[in-house]
Amino acid sequence: MKKILVLFIIIAVAATYSVSAQSYKVIVNNANNTESVSKKDLAMVYLKKKKRWENKTAIVPIDQQVNANVREYFSKEVFNKDVAAIRSYWQSASFSGMETAPVEKISDKEVIDYVKNNEGAIGYVASSATTSGVKVLAIKE
Repeated sequence: MKKILVLFIIIAVAATYSVSAQSYKVIVNNANNTESVSKKDLAMVYLKKKKRWENKTAIVPIDQQVNANVREYFSKEVFNKDVAAIRSYWQSASFSGMETAPVEKISDKEVIDYVKNNEGAIGYVASSATTSGVKVLAIKE
């Protein structure tokens, strides 16, 4: 009985860690008037089909590195696809001369620093990241 209880606790802790490690926050520059964004609009921004904020400032989406857990979660939540599928989309788009993929940063800190210093930038970071100096957007379904 004791072994079953220990196993149950380990599974519960692992599940809690997995969920919290995969969540994300969407951030923009403090000068941006946007307060919330839908997942549909996020997809349009990150596929570069929506190119300007309401104030006509160019949108600059910033991605995380390919192997970042937060990128996998973001891709599944926003696009309902894995990172490989989104990379394939960008390879085709780039090859055909349509567009290039968003710039990738190697850490939450780099994403935050870039967004903090670029008015039109939008990025996403792990929910555990400290986001002082940028605005966190509410995400609508």
